[in-house]
Amino acid sequence: MSADTDLVAIAVCGIDELPTVGAAKADIYGQAMAIVHTEDGEVYAIDDICSHQNVSLSEGELDGCRLECWLHGSRFDVRTGDALNLPATEPVATFPVTIEDGVVYVSVPAALIPESE
Repeated sequence: MSADTDLVAIAVCGIDELPTVGAAKADIYGQAMAIVHTEDGEVYAIDDICSHQNVSLSEGELDGCRLECWLHGSRFDVRTGDALNLPATEPVATFPVTIEDGVVYVSVPAALIPESE
């Protein structure tokens, strides 16, 4: 994400609603995201769609900080969005995450939020 993009923090879920280790899908104003809870307790948000093919990454397996696309085995670093192996060559977007009072907030571009909000 560009540093000059206006971001808005959106409450997505409670930390207790996430798997202890793994990913859950969230839809934030039409943007599908994988909310990833790693075994070290960190939470990350990345684009839920594999950059190689239109497949949900939140359905894949998590190994450390690497989320694997279940279809062709591409892995993505959930901290950076980088594609770590073929067939994916392009990264996926990442989104800043904060946790306050047990609530997971994901910061998204203000442009995603409808005018009526």
